[in-house]
Amino acid sequence: MWYLIVLAAVASYLLGNLNGAVIVSSIFSHDDVRTHGSGNAGLTNFIRNYGSRTALLVVLIDMGKAVLACFASGMLIAAYGYYQEGVALGGLFVILGHIFPALLGFKGGKGILSGVTVALMMDWRIGLFVFGIFLVAYLLTKYVSLGSVLSSGSFGFIYAWLHPDSLFPILVGLFLSGLIVWMHRGNIVRLVKGEERKTNLFGKGKKS
Repeated sequence: MWYLIVLAAVASYLLGNLNGAVIVSSIFSHDDVRTHGSGNAGLTNFIRNYGSRTALLVVLIDMGKAVLACFASGMLIAAYGYYQEGVALGGLFVILGHIFPALLGFKGGKGILSGVTVALMMDWRIGLFVFGIFLVAYLLTKYVSLGSVLSSGSFGFIYAWLHPDSLFPILVGLFLSGLIVWMHRGNIVRLVKGEERKTNLFGKGKKS
């Protein structure tokens, strides 16, 4: 079983390296989203610089790779009775690959799109709840970062509450919650100081 665990982890990490914002900005604008704005390879920075016209492709890539990583990893070790643990394993490494992509110089995104998808794959009810937290926070404030921090920060604790006997998935959920919040530490400081930028997720962007 151990070689299957290693295979699932490595494959999921490599899938995480397929960054939607980098791929779409390269194909459609012959550019690298990481050279603009915040330098982050995520949906928010993509929309701020290129608009929402091709943003759906970014969403599909970043969510699609998380679905594939979680499902494939779960199926790899399902025969041993650890499907849910496999889903969590795939989720963990696809997020690590997204945030710290070796193939992109370890300069990736902050893991929100993929993170919400991992939450959906681990428990669709929790995933919908987490997405709801993000949506409400964003619609009320227009701060993507606030919605991201509140939603990601809640995931691990909600999972632990609903699945108290699932030790490994709980640890993965808590770790990912902490990691994604940590990736937003700069945003948190700017929010506290009142310096954070609001974002129109349906904006036109700066680049063609």
